[in-house]
Amino acid sequence: MLTVLTITFMFCVDNGTFWVIAADVFSGHLISLIGYMAALFLLTLAAFSLFAFPWTVKPFLISMLILAAMTSYYIDTLGIIIDRDMIQNIMVTTVSESRHLITAGYVTHGVIFGILPSLVVICVRIRPQRAVRAAVTPILTCVLSFALAAGLLMADLKSYSSILRERKDFMSSYQPGAPLVAAIRYAKMMSRSAELDLASTGTDAQTGAAYEAPQKPMLTIVVAGETARAQNFSLNGYDVDTNPELAQLPIINFSNAQSCGTATAVSLPCMFSKFSRDTYSYENGTSTENVLDVLGHAGLHVEWWDNNTGDKGIAARFKTRKFTDLNNSEFCSTGECMDGIFIEPLKDYISSITEDTVLVLHQMGSHGPTYYQRYPEDFERFKPACRSSEFKKCTPQEITNAYDNTIAYTDHILARIIGMLSADDRLATSLIYMSDHGESLGEHGLYLHGAPYFMAPETQTHVPMILWLSDAFKTRFGIDESCVAAQENNPLSHDNLFHSLLGLLNIDTAERNADLDIFSSCKTRVELAKI
Repeated sequence: MLTVLTITFMFCVDNGTFWVIAADVFSGHLISLIGYMAALFLLTLAAFSLFAFPWTVKPFLISMLILAAMTSYYIDTLGIIIDRDMIQNIMVTTVSESRHLITAGYVTHGVIFGILPSLVVICVRIRPQRAVRAAVTPILTCVLSFALAAGLLMADLKSYSSILRERKDFMSSYQPGAPLVAAIRYAKMMSRSAELDLASTGTDAQTGAAYEAPQKPMLTIVVAGETARAQNFSLNGYDVDTNPELAQLPIINFSNAQSCGTATAVSLPCMFSKFSRDTYSYENGTSTENVLDVLGHAGLHVEWWDNNTGDKGIAARFKTRKFTDLNNSEFCSTGECMDGIFIEPLKDYISSITEDTVLVLHQMGSHGPTYYQRYPEDFERFKPACRSSEFKKCTPQEITNAYDNTIAYTDHILARIIGMLSADDRLATSLIYMSDHGESLGEHGLYLHGAPYFMAPETQTHVPMILWLSDAFKTRFGIDESCVAAQENNPLSHDNLFHSLLGLLNIDTAERNADLDIFSSCKTRVELAKI
């Protein structure tokens, strides 16, 4: 009975979004709605009954109440669905990043809908039962509940199956069922990948003709952006001038690029891997070398500088530098660092380059919800800007203004880096910028990122991609810039980065797919003859 009452409470209180979707899904079909909800209640009871023994029932129900309270807050207020990828993202995040989501509203919600009901469960006195009855009743309840649920579903199986196929967001919003299933899927994924051996990639990689004669040392900087969505780049037609500095530089702006995922834990390793979005998995990514390894096999010097939550294993075999915990009052006063922290060390680094080098800069970029902490106060160009991690305290325009300020600051950082590269005539330099995923700013009731890809809006999957090449680089590597620029509006994605980086840097390997290399048809005739 305690289990039944607890499920009833969670069914009614912790599933606001679920009921809204259900009302839409079953609009005009009240009998089907009642039948499905009864079946779902019974299936939940069947699962919970496995823990309804006197010595386990209270701890289990308390954990479910707290879980449902936590997850319901995020889906009801931010539209965030807790699926396997979101749990993966949570597991690799940092304390400094996650603390911004622990708001007063979250704590209040947790106390009212998690802690207080848990105290009620603790105070309930369970009547003593005989050992046999205590052991058998939960099992019988499980079997009977499952049988009744199956009967209800079979009564209209065709309709229910169609709904579950077409509206995957429906059951993804059910609390606490969805996060429980996601946790189980995450545990299985980690178990499968725990003992996988690392497979080599591109061990046949060799430098091409661009490396044969004595040349100026090459430096290519790959900037892995964070949470930048293409829709808010004025380079892409946005009516707010968020890219005033890049617009004055000879860059190539690829306006139609898509991400591999909607959260860093998935997108970042995917974009550096040889796998496409359709073939990438956590297991594939962790057990296979990536494009940085291929560059290393070819003899290039590779480094990773991080101002985010780490390299996700991408740079495990290379030198890395962490910038997130530096004692710098100008850029790190909040416990996290703005991307301006890269500039001074980068000046010294560029001046010291003596060998062909690829440097990856992993930005903090536009990571929310505290957009206002991603840029200095004098870069708050668009006002008023939201200065809270609780979006309900801000208007939609204030949220957008704060986010636009982060994009304008990224514009400034990229322009500064390009300025430093172009000023050093000792080197042949280039820069590629590509964001890992986008962001929702309240459209359709969604905020932040991490939506399951099947239901993710374009604001979370359409990402900016920018290329800059110095004259010395174009000469050494035989790049026809006008040919590359002709692809500005072509459909591209994270799938292209692996192969295009190899093509750009004239690395010859069987792993490079010319169809995904945007430079494959843009080499000068002389360069093509040498490759």
